[in-house]
Amino acid sequence: MKNFELLLISIALAMDAFSVSICKGLTMKYKVKRNSFILATSFSVFQMIMPLIGYLLGNSLSSKLIEFNHIIAFILLSIIGINMIKESYKEEDINIGLNIKELFLLSIATSIDAMAVGITFSFFNVNLIIAILMIGITAFILSLIGVNLGRLIGKNFQHKAEIIGGIVLILIGIKILLEGF
Repeated sequence: MKNFELLLISIALAMDAFSVSICKGLTMKYKVKRNSFILATSFSVFQMIMPLIGYLLGNSLSSKLIEFNHIIAFILLSIIGINMIKESYKEEDINIGLNIKELFLLSIATSIDAMAVGITFSFFNVNLIIAILMIGITAFILSLIGVNLGRLIGKNFQHKAEIIGGIVLILIGIKILLEGF
């Protein structure tokens, strides 16, 4: 597999992280630079770990994992999206805009498809180190861009941003679920 193909795969894998980063950027109010960096780092680390796990699993469990990855991503994104919508109706509290549990779940949900790609890497002549680094760097860059884009959009939507972000996460989950069938 050539580097250009790996770059295209990296961009495709980072699209969920990019979309979710926009949603998080819509609602970030405090410590934006710090939280943007944490979010992008978490997404990129998970985007790098999952293909490695998939590669190591290889053929042994590949069909079972691929069969359920879309359902897992749908459930995680839907739960987080519903929670964002519920939070939008609560009184505003001092929120730094990033919750560790939510960050962990989002990182998993946006990188599950990378595990399936890692499984396919075991069937091809892929330089795994270059592939994983390219996937991680791409996810990091697109996540930072997404957060900043979300911040720009969020300034115009104010209090509705969290509802919109929650709906978008649910829609991404539904898209992933439908693509799996």
